[in-house]
Amino acid sequence: MSLVAAASQIIIALGIFNVWLIRRGRSTPYRPDGAANLAEEFRRYGLPDWARVAIGTTKVALAILLLIGLVVTPVTLPAAALMSVLMAGAIVAHLKVRDPLTKAAPAAIMLLLSLVVVATHAT
Repeated sequence: MSLVAAASQIIIALGIFNVWLIRRGRSTPYRPDGAANLAEEFRRYGLPDWARVAIGTTKVALAILLLIGLVVTPVTLPAAALMSVLMAGAIVAHLKVRDPLTKAAPAAIMLLLSLVVVATHAT
């Protein structure tokens, strides 16, 4: 395992835990205008509450798998690949509501880190 991939896995996991567990009820500069928390953010995207729960649960589970993947390598590639899909979806959601590109920056960074992990483990 490369040091870059391992660091990427840790950064992704910490970022997901921060957004979905620690700051889920707080406003951030990256939420769409008018959204003070994750529930409002998903409403702003036009998504139902069950989608927020499903996406959040999946992202937290994948973050945990990325950390487990530091020791149990076979779980890393599928976890990073699925995280890439979810991060691409987050970028699309920001574009859909015409957010400034800066609001999609965290999702774009997470997508790039996920793709680094995928590229490292796909070989």
